[in-house]
Amino acid sequence: MSNASIASEKSGLIANSSALVLAGRVLLSVIFILAGYAKLTAIAGTAGWFGSIGLPFPTVTTVVVGAVELVAGIAVLVGYQTRIAAIVLGLFTLAATAIAHTDFADQVQMMFLQKNLAIAGGLFVLAAAGAGALSLDSRRR
Repeated sequence: MSNASIASEKSGLIANSSALVLAGRVLLSVIFILAGYAKLTAIAGTAGWFGSIGLPFPTVTTVVVGAVELVAGIAVLVGYQTRIAAIVLGLFTLAATAIAHTDFADQVQMMFLQKNLAIAGGLFVLAAAGAGALSLDSRRR
């Protein structure tokens, strides 16, 4: 294999890698953007549920959680401060899982636990790898 064909193949891999990282960012961010928006547009209902599971200051907690999900989700989507946003969302997801999804006797809760662990894992991989070439982070360098 010639050096030119190796360079061409590597260039194709890099272009595909950038598109894959973008697709991953979009897919990871959607759940947080939608959840944050839902919390911020239905504060009373979410605060009621938060209160029922024993969270302190349920209205304040709802606003803070909704804002974190929405803002960090948008940051991951556009690739701005992606490593920080991904770490924040990954830790947030693990905390939410520990608070609300540890009823091991309930299969639905077990599914949520597994889903959240996978999402947190994807976010930590994103934090390690960075936002990729198709991001605001790459344009700031």
